[in-house]
Amino acid sequence: MDARVSTTGRRIMGRLPKGQDLLESLTAICVREQITLGEVRAIGAVTKARLGFYDQERQVYEYLDFDQPLEIVTLMGNISLKDGRPFVHAHVTLADHQGRCFGGHLVEGAPVFACEFVVKEYRSETAFARGLDIPTGLALWPSA
Repeated sequence: MDARVSTTGRRIMGRLPKGQDLLESLTAICVREQITLGEVRAIGAVTKARLGFYDQERQVYEYLDFDQPLEIVTLMGNISLKDGRPFVHAHVTLADHQGRCFGGHLVEGAPVFACEFVVKEYRSETAFARGLDIPTGLALWPSA
C-alpha cells in the first residue's frame, strides 16, 4: 500500500454549460486551474450517456450507451496525473424516468443538461501519477 499525506487546497464550485460533455468539462476545469490532485463530485442531469465497465478477465473496457435523459444521482471521482496532465477518474450513478439506476466508469459521451459540481484540490509533496499496473492492466496510482 502506498499512502501519502496531503493538505487541502482550493475548492471550486460551479455549474457546467448545457450541451458540454460532462467528463471533458470537468477535465478542462482541472487543466485550467492546474489541479493535479483532488476529488470531484457532481449532481444534475445528462441528455444521454456512455458508461464503461472493465472486463477484469480480458482487461478491456466494455461500454453501455444510454440514448435517453438521465439524472446524475451521484458522481464521484479523483484527480491525479496521467501522461503528465490532469486526469479525472470518475464513476457515476444515473437514474432513468422510472428511477432505475445504472452505474459505471464515466467516459466521454454524456452531454450535460444541467450539472453542479465541486472540485476539491489537495496538495502533496509527491505527485500521484498514474502508470500501468501489470496485474490489472489499468493505469493506477503507484503502490509500494
